[in-house]
Order: sequence, then C-alpha cells, then structure tokens
Amino acid sequence: MKKILLLPLVALLLSGCADKNNYEAAVLEELQRDTKTPETRDYKVPAEKMAGCIVETSSKNMPGIFGLDPARLMAYRNYAKMLTLAKSPDPKKTMEELQTDFGSAKELVAARSNYTESELECLSSFVMSADEPPQAEK
Repeated sequence: MKKILLLPLVALLLSGCADKNNYEAAVLEELQRDTKTPETRDYKVPAEKMAGCIVETSSKNMPGIFGLDPARLMAYRNYAKMLTLAKSPDPKKTMEELQTDFGSAKELVAARSNYTESELECLSSFVMSADEPPQAEK
C-alpha cells in the first residue's frame, strides 16, 4: 500500500522540480540575452545567482501555498512560457494562450509585473551587497 502512495508522490516531486527548473532556465536565458545590452553589463552580477534569486522572489507572489502546490506548478509553466514569448513561432497566438492560461490580460500583466519587480529587487540586493565593504573578523 505504501508503494502505491509513494509513486504518485515521486511523480509529483519530479514534475514539480522540472517545472521550477524550466522556469529558472527561462529566467537565465532572458538574463543572458539582457547582458548583451550596455545597461545590464555594468552590474557584473552572475546570471546564475540572479536567476535563482528572481525565481525565489517571484515565487513568493505566485499562486499556490507551497512549491509543489498544483497552482504553483502551473504558475511556473506559465511564467516560463511568458519569458519565452519572443522565441515563439506565432507570438500573437502564444500571447492569447498566455492570457487564457493566466485567466485574463490583467493577470498576465500582473505576472509580468511580479517578474520585473523581482528582477529589480534582486539586482538591487546584489548591487547593495557589492557596495558594502567586507566585514573584518573580530
């Protein structure tokens, strides 16, 4: 009986990790594309650390109570799709799908705003920590 219950739990864990990893990969790809612009090149923040921070910060404002909540897993998929919109063969159709996936155009805008605010918050925290002098050990 325990094995029967364990299989769906393992499947949920694996799919949940995959959704979050796909979202983080999409964030990393967007950051790497942005580092080619002069404005973002100046900050010298490692893209991998920045991507992890953005995923964690934006996750706080996503639907769902915890990481493996089905609503959170769907949000990870939708956010990844939103970030890869430019690579879509039919961006207009993908935009319509995103509006449907998020529930409305207003919710899609809120999701993009959440992502952008998370990006700025993480960038700010990295820049502030880089400006602080290292603490001397006592």
